[in-house]
Amino acid sequence: MTAPAIVAPAVAIKNLRIALPKGAERPYAVDGISLDLVPGEIVCVVGESGSGKSMCAHALMGLLPDTVSTETGEISFDGGDLLKLDEDGWRAVRGRRIAMVFQEPMTALNPLMRIGDQMMEMFEAHDLLTPKERRAKALGLAREVGLPDPERIVRAYPHQLSGGQRQRAMIAMALALEPAVLVADEPTTALDVTTQAQILKLIRDLQRRRNMAVMFITHDFGVVSDIADRVVVLRYGKVVEEGSAAEVLTRPQHDYTKALLAAVPSMHPPVRAPLEGRAKAVEVVGLDKTYVTSGGWFQPDRKVRAANEVSFDIHQGETLGLVGESGSGKSSVARLVMQLIKPDRGSVRLGESDLTQLQGRALRAERHRIQMIFQDPFASLNPRRKVGNIISDGPIAHGADPKVAMQRARDLLGMVGLDVGAMERYPHEFSGGQRQRIGIARALALDPEIIVADEAVSALDVSVQAQVLALLEDLKARLGLSMLFITHDLRVAAQICDRIAVMQRGVIVELKPTAELFANPEHPYTRELLAAVPGQGSPSKAA
Repeated sequence: MTAPAIVAPAVAIKNLRIALPKGAERPYAVDGISLDLVPGEIVCVVGESGSGKSMCAHALMGLLPDTVSTETGEISFDGGDLLKLDEDGWRAVRGRRIAMVFQEPMTALNPLMRIGDQMMEMFEAHDLLTPKERRAKALGLAREVGLPDPERIVRAYPHQLSGGQRQRAMIAMALALEPAVLVADEPTTALDVTTQAQILKLIRDLQRRRNMAVMFITHDFGVVSDIADRVVVLRYGKVVEEGSAAEVLTRPQHDYTKALLAAVPSMHPPVRAPLEGRAKAVEVVGLDKTYVTSGGWFQPDRKVRAANEVSFDIHQGETLGLVGESGSGKSSVARLVMQLIKPDRGSVRLGESDLTQLQGRALRAERHRIQMIFQDPFASLNPRRKVGNIISDGPIAHGADPKVAMQRARDLLGMVGLDVGAMERYPHEFSGGQRQRIGIARALALDPEIIVADEAVSALDVSVQAQVLALLEDLKARLGLSMLFITHDLRVAAQICDRIAVMQRGVIVELKPTAELFANPEHPYTRELLAAVPGQGSPSKAA
């Protein structure tokens, strides 16, 4: 029997050590990492925030920040060492031989340029093709990555595309010059499950078709099980485990890998107490909201019905999940319930009060009863104010004595697992999980009856996500809270929600107890969402 041919690596990273600036929490962002990227193989680099994943990717692209420095190592590619390239050398490699797909396409794409122009710019930067050939190539790339109506898409601006379409456009740009190596840095983290499944399939298909070497960075083991050939697990800048996807997922050796796998939410909902006999904390009846945007000259106005006769109840002590793809209307419903926007029709009743009928002081007097936890705590916390002030501002605005409000802030920090020293620090001094705990403390400062959590754990690592979910469950039980929990992650919904409402195009198409919905989904859209969850039928799940 003939032994399989040994394929030379496209990239060989050897003993890479990247030093952090003085005063950082550890000496090295990347501490002696060695790994190969082989043509025709997808290597998933996995770890929590701060593990060194993205720093490896940026080193491979020559995009390291000025605050860090490479102390040792080499990155072998095309017979040379990438770490020794000057800026002219990087211009010849970056994009043409090694390309990158970023996590958030809306920040990576130029908002002032049409999608087609941004694709053509790749060829222009490297002085390739004629203008006519560039236009034809851009259209061909749009077709290759599965963008609908490519002729329209290449003329569109980034804000006119959905999240999945923007990510496809980013992939098209990365593939424009047919690179040998593709670096994908968390490219599906912010996407809903069906779009995520489409993007993963697209990357896998293109990788096979072009025989590329792919470094795929993620913290989601569900994604790993769907796409990886080989897995490298990082912790504190070091490789703690490496092997084939089947080996790492089904027979992990390192305790850290085992802990990461154990933290992945299960698709099996836990047994929950029945809701019969509980009073209703919130009654939402017939919410309707249509957005109208100008079509510009010679074009009709565009109408989008974000909420279409939306009705549901939340019982005292219950968590109701609201799930669906981007654009389904979930966040619009959250804002309608919070009265951050007014509905065209419908009511939101808290006991005897209908929030939709209140304005000014009357509405403000009721606002303490319903509070919100936002998706991105870094964006929602004032960077110029200390944490103690951030938490106490709400009670003070509602008439509380400042000393009492500050003591309440100290108590709440203890309740969410942070020490009292956090009172004097600023948001940027905390990790993502700690900032979300501060966001939770702020939401609790006014003693609300209902919490609206809008994608409150979607940006967190799986282990931190598990901690925050456990915290929310504990606080809900201790304080008797009710919760509207909005998410695109059905695994998370399974763990925390008593019932789930599935939204599609502004309509609730199915609403059931969580266990019943997962065991017996009736609507085709619900079945489609459940089938798209990463990791279903993977080796790790089957084991």
